[in-house]
Amino acid sequence: MNAAATAPPAREKAVFLDRDGVLNHEIGHYVWQLDEFVIAAGVPESLARLKAAGYRLIVVTNQAGIAKGLYTAREVQACHQKLQQACDNAIDALYFASGHPSISESLMRKPDSLMLEKAMARFRLDPAQSWIVGDRLRDLQAGAKVGVRGILVGEGEEARPALYAADLRGATEIILGA
Repeated sequence: MNAAATAPPAREKAVFLDRDGVLNHEIGHYVWQLDEFVIAAGVPESLARLKAAGYRLIVVTNQAGIAKGLYTAREVQACHQKLQQACDNAIDALYFASGHPSISESLMRKPDSLMLEKAMARFRLDPAQSWIVGDRLRDLQAGAKVGVRGILVGEGEEARPALYAADLRGATEIILGA
C-alpha cells in the first residue's frame, strides 16, 4: 500500500477575526442595525489579501445582546450577510456566541475557545499556522487557549501586547510578513 495514499490531508491555516472593532466600526453599544453596521476601511482588501495567501477566514464574535433580548440571531445574520457582500464572500464561516455571563455560562463566549475549536475541527486547521485578530484581550485569550497567535488592534484602553496593529490592514501586514 502506498504510504502517501494513507496520509491524512494537510491541515489548513486560518485567521480568526473578531467582528466589532476589527471588521466593522465599534460604536460604543451593541451593533445589530444594518444602518449602524459600517465596514471598517481596508477590510475588504485585507481579507482578499489573506484569502489569496491561503488563509481560511473565520469570524468569531460575542453577541450577548441576543441573550439580553435586545436583538435576534436573524439581525446578527443580516449584518453578517452585509459583511459578506462587502467582502466578496471571502469569509469561510461566521460563528457567534449569543450568551451573556449574567444569564448563563457558555464555552462559546470569548475568552473561552469553543467557537475556535468548532472551526478548527470543521476545517482541519493547524493552530501553529493560524492567527486571531481582536480588539480585546479576551479575543487573544481565546486564541491562546487553542495555540493560536493573537494580534490586538484598535485604539481601545487594553494594554498592548507585543503584536499590536492600528487596524486589520496593519494586522494583515504582520500576518503576511511572518
